[in-house]
Amino acid sequence: MTYCEYLNTISGENLALHKEYHDNHYGFPIENDDELFERLMFEINQAGLNWILILKKQYNFRKAFDNYKIERVAKYGEKEFQRLMNDPGIIRNRLKIDAAVENAKIILKIREETSSFSKWLDIHSEKTGSLAEWTKLFKKTFKFTGGEIVNEFLISTGYLPGAHSPDCPVYKRIKLLKNNL
Repeated sequence: MTYCEYLNTISGENLALHKEYHDNHYGFPIENDDELFERLMFEINQAGLNWILILKKQYNFRKAFDNYKIERVAKYGEKEFQRLMNDPGIIRNRLKIDAAVENAKIILKIREETSSFSKWLDIHSEKTGSLAEWTKLFKKTFKFTGGEIVNEFLISTGYLPGAHSPDCPVYKRIKLLKNNL
């Protein structure tokens, strides 16, 4: 079986982590708002760092951020902020932690307007075509979202193409899944 070329550049423990993400998550549509929030926060936390670091810390992130339950994260205050800043299992970056809390609050406001983050993305997907337009929208709406973060978030959640090469079996699975939605 032919997989995406980048998997050929990875070996050992890192290959298993990348392959799990590649085969079961990357490029697949997500409808659950908490999972979308998690993916956005993974991309934000990856900024300036290696993706394998995020994959290795993903379970620590989920535990530290209450499984990315938007309602819970939106209520975080100083106590939770200090807990997160002292948690060696996650990326302890003040701006990225602040972004998690603020973006959770923003998603709650989005839900009031459109019922869900997923629906908001779907609505904008119909009228926002280019990455530049998406980036402008995200920068206007969310905290700590630049072009690369927005690009990877949208590719990883199936809103933009490019997650897999056409000869990759995962590409075919995603295409079949999207056709059945």
